[in-house]
Amino acid sequence: MLSTGEMNSAISVNVASHLAALAASDPDRCAVVLARDERASLSFRQLHERSDAIAHGLAGIGIMRGMRTVLMTPPSLDFFSLTFALFKIGAVPVLIDPGMGIKNLGVCLGEAEPTAFIGIPKAHIARKLLGWARRSIRITVTTGRFWAGHSLQKLHDVGVTPGPFPLVASEADETAAILFTSGSTGVAKGVVYTHGIFTAQVDLLRSIYGIESGEIDLSTFPLFALFGPALGMTAIVPDMDPTRPAEVDPQKMIAAIERFKVTNLFGSPALINRVGRYGAEHGSKLPTLRRVISAGAPVPAKVIERFTRMLAEDVQVHTPYGATEALPVATIGSDELLAKTRMFTDRGCGVCVGRPVVPMQVRILPISDSILSECPGLAPRQLGEIAVAGPVVTRSYFQRAGATELAKIVDPQTGTLWHRMGDLGYLDAHGRLWFCGRKSHRVVTAHGTLFTIPCEAIFNTHPLVFRTALVGVEKRPVLCAELEPGAEWHTVEPAMRQLAQKFPHTQAITTFLHHPRFPVDIRHNAKIFREKLAVWATRQLRGRPWPSELPAIVLPPTCDDMGDES
Repeated sequence: MLSTGEMNSAISVNVASHLAALAASDPDRCAVVLARDERASLSFRQLHERSDAIAHGLAGIGIMRGMRTVLMTPPSLDFFSLTFALFKIGAVPVLIDPGMGIKNLGVCLGEAEPTAFIGIPKAHIARKLLGWARRSIRITVTTGRFWAGHSLQKLHDVGVTPGPFPLVASEADETAAILFTSGSTGVAKGVVYTHGIFTAQVDLLRSIYGIESGEIDLSTFPLFALFGPALGMTAIVPDMDPTRPAEVDPQKMIAAIERFKVTNLFGSPALINRVGRYGAEHGSKLPTLRRVISAGAPVPAKVIERFTRMLAEDVQVHTPYGATEALPVATIGSDELLAKTRMFTDRGCGVCVGRPVVPMQVRILPISDSILSECPGLAPRQLGEIAVAGPVVTRSYFQRAGATELAKIVDPQTGTLWHRMGDLGYLDAHGRLWFCGRKSHRVVTAHGTLFTIPCEAIFNTHPLVFRTALVGVEKRPVLCAELEPGAEWHTVEPAMRQLAQKFPHTQAITTFLHHPRFPVDIRHNAKIFREKLAVWATRQLRGRPWPSELPAIVLPPTCDDMGDES
């Protein structure tokens, strides 16, 4: 049983307080289960007690409040136990995607300047051989049976005797973690998360999606999995490589959903696509799911439509809009999204990402690549840069003052902090937000500017096209296409040229290239590395003559231009 002091700690803003509360109210319900071996599981009481013991052990070797601690372990019982132990201490977990590459990992770790490093033996070997953060790391812990440093198992065993760990009463603005961006549109940056932001995210996710305590979550993204215990959900850790969701085994995913009666599924667009294709081929149904949430990149309508056929009639695929720096900002369900797609998206109006969630605010700013000191909002239907404000907006990047200054605006009138999302879009007459692509991906030509999403949507309607990407080569627009399996380029290219001429805002696109498989981000396997595609396209077009003239660039339409009712 929990002591009175421990019960009182449950009201702390420290994100670990949610676990303490569940250990008291529902101690024997499963908190974490490994899908590949359901004997490997922890109840809420066991997770609470195990993380308490580990917290005692970590504190005993010098890990303390505010200490930056790299955590490099795969999704597992250790991952959950360690994360909550670090939160309880008030230490600051530093979480970096291991799939971003050796060089980028080294840069991120050097920038984070961690004092402690906790990881599997493979991570420690890489750390030693490559000299990751060698000047700052003083404390090391291994989760395996060998390697230098402290053994996690021994720290746990030593920490059992003292009993409950006194949860640090963290302040709302106190740093809780540093989460690195995927680096899909530039250098990966460490985003400073506070306990208050984590708490706001938990509250928003619960209210937006109606998540109830007692649900079962199959979270295929490790960071989202941490919200499971905070939301009162049992977290099922799937049997998959979290850095390769596009290569997930759909049979294992479906089997886990069926065996554990999963009610909530979070998955990247690549995972939703792969499982949905398998489901369509085999007539699979997933009747236990109450909701599906997919984020990380725009989800093609045909991918969503295919996946919804596996769900009960009243269950939707939700696609929240946001970023590591601010999530969630807006959300839309598949019913509305598919309706808007049929009416507007396929004609180049952008992707509807829904209405801002209360209490988030959205403004559209004039497009600028410079630092801004004011946040003037454009009128509805005017395309510009998306800026957001609200309780889940992070205040800074770690050790990157220049990036922080460029991305953040403090309203001089109200003091409100706005984050520039780096995305382009517009608000329609009914307050819905439409996404039109990344600001850094717009193609600026001598005759005007093309925006990626409105242009690509036209070509993505072709049944033999899987996805397209617009890039700029020598200030010329080039449309790269990845085809569906078995499709042949010589039959698709003429149709692409005809599609381009049907719409005023795509008539300037006259150069088309077939790419066998787009380079994508390592976190969701869904964000297209357009910078790499542009380099590839430049090589492919070297020596080829360009068209003598480009037509004048026409701005894409908005949904209101096409008579949106509501």
